[in-house]
Amino acid sequence: MKRSNQIGFFKQARTKIFLLYVVLMLAAVALAVPIFRALLFAAVDERVNDDFLEEVARFKEVYTEWSQSRESSFASLSLTLDAFIFSELPEDDNFLVVLLDGEVYRSNPVFLPEVIRSGSALIETWSGLDEPMQGRQKTGDPTAGEVLYVVTPLVVNGVHRGQFVIAHLSAGERNDALAGIYVFGEVVGGLLLVAFGLAWIVTGRLLQPVKELAKTARVINETDLESRIEVVGTGELADLTITFNAMMDRLQGAFTTQRNFINDAGHELRTPITIMQGHLELMGDDPIEQAETVALVLDELDRMGRLVNDLILIVKSEHPDFLQLETLNVSDFCVDLFAKAQTLADRDWQLQVDTRAKIVADPQRLTGALLNLLHNASQHTQVNDCIELGCRNRNAQVEFWVKDTGEGIPVAEQVRIFDRFARVQHTQRRSDGSGLGLAIVRAIVEAHGGRIGLSSQLGTGSVFTLTLPIDQALAVTTYRESR
Repeated sequence: MKRSNQIGFFKQARTKIFLLYVVLMLAAVALAVPIFRALLFAAVDERVNDDFLEEVARFKEVYTEWSQSRESSFASLSLTLDAFIFSELPEDDNFLVVLLDGEVYRSNPVFLPEVIRSGSALIETWSGLDEPMQGRQKTGDPTAGEVLYVVTPLVVNGVHRGQFVIAHLSAGERNDALAGIYVFGEVVGGLLLVAFGLAWIVTGRLLQPVKELAKTARVINETDLESRIEVVGTGELADLTITFNAMMDRLQGAFTTQRNFINDAGHELRTPITIMQGHLELMGDDPIEQAETVALVLDELDRMGRLVNDLILIVKSEHPDFLQLETLNVSDFCVDLFAKAQTLADRDWQLQVDTRAKIVADPQRLTGALLNLLHNASQHTQVNDCIELGCRNRNAQVEFWVKDTGEGIPVAEQVRIFDRFARVQHTQRRSDGSGLGLAIVRAIVEAHGGRIGLSSQLGTGSVFTLTLPIDQALAVTTYRESR
């Protein structure tokens, strides 16, 4: 059954990102409104308190001046209070009240709210005070709110005659503040709608490369790896597009290499199979002929076995456990390797060691790689030719080289000499190998984090160079973790 490529609306990344944005914005607004309300109320209370204290300070100044005068009689107090009350212009919701004998004597404004009129609970409370007091009282009346007050007793010749009260009703300021909060909420609500619309459009545009990636990925298969995504803009999504295209380039290269490898391996295996099949079909009853055929078949099977082992080695080189790393003394390693190389052929063998470095490497794999190069050099040189094995330090790296004075390699062949199943075409001596030797050498060197190079001229000889890093502590750590 074919699976649908359509993704449900609520499962789309665009929808999830948008809904997350909506939730975060609504949560931010839900948190911002009470914070804004608290800060606004605090600012209002602070302003009211400042006005309040300023009014109290002015009255105390007038009252102190009266009490220190020579004529501090009740009549002069009444005149002083009248002059103060009628000369003041109270702030909004502020009230100046003079209480004499439990009743309201004067007030400004003249009209008082019900909660501070004569006979109210607050008036009764204030009229019973003979000490200064500052307080706050909830009224239960939504039109009045809380009452902030300062009470100053009025004393004439040592006798308490009344109280002067400065009061403030909080409902008006709070209602004005709430009106501002409502306006703020309406503005924020409108902005949120606009922001949500823009967010939906922008998320669609931002995620367009992801849609293109999915669309491209759906049409890609092993026979069509040409599709790529156009890189638009900059940022993480553009980087994702570039990375995807680079990955497709690598996949295309890997598939191409794999196809070529399979074709070449099939061709290399087909030849000995054809040879064995032909000789077996033509084999008669003659014991000598049978023995020759068996020997030929065994030789071809041995060659096929070596080819299969080489193929397995190349495949293993891509695995993390390919190398068994340990610390090598480079000079001692070269000396031991040189002793083995001298048994390959009768040549003028030379050794040059110019390093005391130590490296982290797989001695068996590295020995196999260098012996492969030494064996190739012996196959393409004559008895009197020189083959040199050397090692030295260069730029925090160690270089191994195999140099010979043989026939050399044509320039056209040098670019493909390390490919699988590649053989030098124009040479005086054909190699009996599978064409995987130098490919194996390159795989071993690259597994060590190094590189291989070639310098050659026809008629002069060749120099193969293996460059390996000296400090491979990081490589060893990574290798051990992978195991």
